[in-house]
Amino acid sequence: MGLTGRVMRAFVAAIAVLLSVSGSNAQTVATLRGFVTDASDGQPLIGVNVVLTANDGTLFGMATDADGFYTIAQVPPATYAVRASFVGYAPFESEIELASGELARLDVRLSPSAEVFDEVVVEAESNTVGAASLTAGLQSVRPVDIERIPVPGVSPDLAGYITKMPGVVSSGDRGGQLFIRGGTPTQNAVFLDGMLLYQPFHILGFYSAFPSEIVSSADVYAGGFGSEFGGRISSVIDVATRTGNKRGFAGSASFSPFMATGRVEGPIVPGSVSFLVSVRESLVDDLGDDLVGESMPYTFGDAFGKLHANLSEGIQASISAISTHDRGFIVPTDDIPPEHLGRSDQVSWVNQAVGARYLVLPSSLPILAEILLSYSRLENEFGPKEAPQRSSKVSRSGAAVNFSYFMRTIDMKFGLSVHSITLDNNLGGQFQSVDDSKEFVTEGAAYLETEIKGIPGVRVTVGSRAQTFPSVGHSSIEPRFKAIWQTGPHQLSAAGGLFTQEIVGLNDRRDAGDVFTAWTVSERGLPAPEARHAILGYRLTPSRYLEMSIEGFYKDLGDLVIPEWTAFPRFTTNLQPADGTAKGLDLRFEYDRRPFYGHVTYGLSDVDYKAGQESLKVWYGSSTVAFNPPHDRTHQLNVLGSLHVAGFKFSAQWQFGSGLPYSRAAGFDDYILVSDTFEEVDARVEPGQERVIYGQPYGDRLPDYQRLDLSVEKVFPIGRRVSSTFQAGVINALDRDNLFYLDLFTLARVDQLPRFPSFGIKMEFK
Repeated sequence: MGLTGRVMRAFVAAIAVLLSVSGSNAQTVATLRGFVTDASDGQPLIGVNVVLTANDGTLFGMATDADGFYTIAQVPPATYAVRASFVGYAPFESEIELASGELARLDVRLSPSAEVFDEVVVEAESNTVGAASLTAGLQSVRPVDIERIPVPGVSPDLAGYITKMPGVVSSGDRGGQLFIRGGTPTQNAVFLDGMLLYQPFHILGFYSAFPSEIVSSADVYAGGFGSEFGGRISSVIDVATRTGNKRGFAGSASFSPFMATGRVEGPIVPGSVSFLVSVRESLVDDLGDDLVGESMPYTFGDAFGKLHANLSEGIQASISAISTHDRGFIVPTDDIPPEHLGRSDQVSWVNQAVGARYLVLPSSLPILAEILLSYSRLENEFGPKEAPQRSSKVSRSGAAVNFSYFMRTIDMKFGLSVHSITLDNNLGGQFQSVDDSKEFVTEGAAYLETEIKGIPGVRVTVGSRAQTFPSVGHSSIEPRFKAIWQTGPHQLSAAGGLFTQEIVGLNDRRDAGDVFTAWTVSERGLPAPEARHAILGYRLTPSRYLEMSIEGFYKDLGDLVIPEWTAFPRFTTNLQPADGTAKGLDLRFEYDRRPFYGHVTYGLSDVDYKAGQESLKVWYGSSTVAFNPPHDRTHQLNVLGSLHVAGFKFSAQWQFGSGLPYSRAAGFDDYILVSDTFEEVDARVEPGQERVIYGQPYGDRLPDYQRLDLSVEKVFPIGRRVSSTFQAGVINALDRDNLFYLDLFTLARVDQLPRFPSFGIKMEFK
C-alpha cells in the first residue's frame, strides 16, 4: 500500500493547492450553474448549449452533461442575457445579474417544438453525437442514433448500433461477444448507471441489456478513456438510463417473432419522484422454427427498474436494478453426432446488478459531487442445464465518490473507490493452472484529472489513476492524456495512456465460436495485463447535414493471459503470457437531412500476438509463435441508408467483414494418455481418445461475412397520446451462408441466421 498511499497523499495535496488558488479568485468573479430538463416529462437534456452574452457581445457558454447539468464558471460580474438552445426545442431566453463572488443557480425547462432554431454552439466535448462524431476515441450515442439502426422487430437496441461501429468486431448474429479495437470482450468495461455488468450482450447478437427506451446516453470509449475509468485495458461503454417521466404516465408494448417487450413509467410524486420499468423476453425459440425451417435454440431476456427523486434543489438520488438471462446451444442438438450428445454445447449466463446514485450540488461551493454504491454478479455455465461441465461466478460490490470542480480556465475531477470482488470457478480442469478455489480480492483506486481550457479552441486533459490490489500485492500508476483543438469546421484530437487489468477473463478460443468465459485474478508474482494506447483523429463538419472523420489508433499489449497451444480442444490447457499490438484506422461519413439519412463506416485493423511455448518446438521447430488472434478482422464496412416517404421509413443496411483467423484441423488420431504413475497400458485393448491434429496456430481464415437487412415501418397516431408502429423486414435478405461456429473436434459447422423475415407491432402511449 506504500506506493498507492504516497500517490493518494500527492492527490490530496494537489487538490488542496488548486482549491485554495481558485477560492481566492472566486471572490472577484461569479458562477452560474443549473440543470436543463424537458418541460414535457422532466428528463435531463444532454448537449444543450447554455450561453451568457455580455453587453459588449462577449460570450461565455457550456453544454449540459448526461445529467443535464451545466456550469459557467468565474465570469466577470455583470448583467447577462441567458440563452439555452437545443434542436427540436423552443429556445429559452432570459436576463440575469451576477454579482461579485456570487454562485448563482438557474434551472431551465425547454419545451419541445417542431420548428428549427439557430443555435449558438459552444465548445464542449459533448459534440460527439452521430455516426461520424468521434473525438479522441469517444463516441456518444443517443436514443435517436440507436433507433436509426434496423433490427428484427420493433425493439431498437444499443447492441445494434455498437456492432455497426468501425473497429468493433462481433461474434455475429449469435454469441453475444464484442471485440473493440483489438481487445477481447473481457477487456471491455460496461457500466449501467455506475454498475459494472460483466456480460450484458445477449446470445442473439442483435440485442443487449440496453433497449433504446431506457437509454439516456451511452459513451463508447474505443480507447484512450480518462482517469475515472480503470480495471480494463481495451474500452469502456458507459450507459446512463432515463429517469422516468415526472409529469405523466407513459409506456409501450411490442411483439415480434424475436421478442416481446413492455415498458411503463410515470410520477410517484409529480415533478419530483418517478419510476421506470422495462421487461423483455425472447420468443425466437418458440417461433423461429416456423419462420426459417430450422431450430433457434436460444432463450434470453432482461428486466430493468429505476426510481429517481429530486430530493431538494441541489440533491438528486436514484436506485437502479437489472437482471438478464441467456441460454442456448452453440451447436444445435440435431447437428451433434450421437456419440457426442453427452457433452452438448449448451451455454448460459445470468447478470444481476443493483446500485444507488446520489448527486449533490452544494449551494456554497462550485462542486458537483457523486456517490455511487453498487453490487453486480455474473453466473456463467457450459454444458447441460442439469449437470454443467464448467461454471464461473464473479461478484463485485463497493462504493465510489467523484467530485467535479469548475473554474474559468481549469476543470478538475477527482475521486476514490473501493470494491470487493469474489471469484468462484469450477472449470473441470479446462485450464490446468487455474485454481478452482474461491478467491476474494480487494480493489482500491484514486484518480485526479484536470482539463485546461484557457486557450480558445483548445482543451487539454491530463490525469492519473492509482490502483491497488492488496491481497495479491499488485499496484499501478496509470497516466492519461487527451487534447482537442477545434477551429471552425475542423477538429484535431489525440489521446493516450497506460491501462492495467488485474481481474481477467479466460476463454478457450481454439474452437471458432466458443463463448464460455471464466473470470480469475492475474497470476501472483507476475505483472498484470497492460496496454498503452495512442489515438490521433481528425473531424470535418462542413455543414449541419454532413460530417466526416478519420481516426488512427495503436495499442501496445503486454502480459496478456491466453490459452496455451495443445492438441486437446475443449478438454484441458494451461495458460501462458503473450504480448501483442492492435493498430488500425477508422473512416466515417454521415449525411443527415430529411427525408434521407445515411452513413458509411470503414475499419482497417491488424491485431498481432506473440507467445512462447516450449512444446511448440515439437510441432513447428520454434518455441515462439506469432499469430493473429481469432478476433482479428482486417476489413470491415458498414453502409446504412433510410428514406422517409409518405409517412413510411424505408431502411437498408449492408455489412461486410473479412474472414477471421482460425486453426485448421489437419487430421485426427487416437491418443492414449499415460498416467504419471506409469501404470501399464495395453494399447491393443485401450481405445484411446480422439485428438485433433492442428495446423499452424490460427494460420487460416474463415470465409468473409456479408449481410443485407431491409426494413420498412410506419407510425399511425391514435388520438393525441397513443400511437402504433408497424414494422416489417428481412434479415440476411440475400440468404448468404455466413459461418458462426466451427467445432474442430467434430467439424460440425453452424452458420449465422439464414434469410429471416421479421415483423413487429408496437403500441405506445405518452
